[in-house]
Amino acid sequence: MVSDCEHLDSTVQSSLPVHPFVKHPWSGRLWVGFVYVLVGLFFRLRCRLRIEGSEHIPSQGGVVLASNHISAFDTLLIPYSVLTTQKLQIVWAPAKVELFRNRVVGGLLTSLGAFPVRRGQHDRLAMRRMMAHMRTEKMMLFPEGTRSHDGRLQAGKRTVGKLIYAAQPVVIPVAIVGTERIRAPLQWLSQGRVPVTIRYGTPVALQSYYALPDTKETAEAIVQTVMSAIASLLYNTPQPVEIGPRTNEYPRSREACDGSSTV
Repeated sequence: MVSDCEHLDSTVQSSLPVHPFVKHPWSGRLWVGFVYVLVGLFFRLRCRLRIEGSEHIPSQGGVVLASNHISAFDTLLIPYSVLTTQKLQIVWAPAKVELFRNRVVGGLLTSLGAFPVRRGQHDRLAMRRMMAHMRTEKMMLFPEGTRSHDGRLQAGKRTVGKLIYAAQPVVIPVAIVGTERIRAPLQWLSQGRVPVTIRYGTPVALQSYYALPDTKETAEAIVQTVMSAIASLLYNTPQPVEIGPRTNEYPRSREACDGSSTV
């Protein structure tokens, strides 16, 4: 239950990952800046990237960037797009624990703000970590729980609704289009630059849900509202797209439309 994780005692606080900028103030900033210079170079060479709606992202406070998930490149694109429009910072990211089994890869991920989550288990420590970051900093989250292999937006996980209910952050919906078209290195020369768009929406209106009891129904309503906001960005509709009662997925996203900044 999320209620078991709402209050972080000193033991839990001490178990949270040390912020890279706190542990190594100068080298941490240099390292993160260097990594995202390389990431930016990659996206410039491989993509025609557009960043839309970045003005909706608060510069301070607890923020959840809730996005669809169609490629492993999404986990680089979200923080890169934030760093190109705001100051150098860490965008925290829960990642499957299997990625941390290699000490080198695990150390790299940790230095960039990722922390392990045991998927399919009741990982209370990970839930506490997520809520702690959601209350005070920026964290990206994929409510579907895994990548979509056909481009369709799947239903969000109820656990995400529980976490949002407990932490009450500002939730910014994010729609990513095109990263699934980025191919293997051997195909880069023949493929050319891929059009990719990341689109940020206005904060999701969730205040009315926070006054409701902490129930499965409340968590489900919250995550459906978030997924509806993501869907409306994917399809460029002025109103949220409602998920049907008998389906667990949305239609396949359309090609990105004209937007604001180009990178």
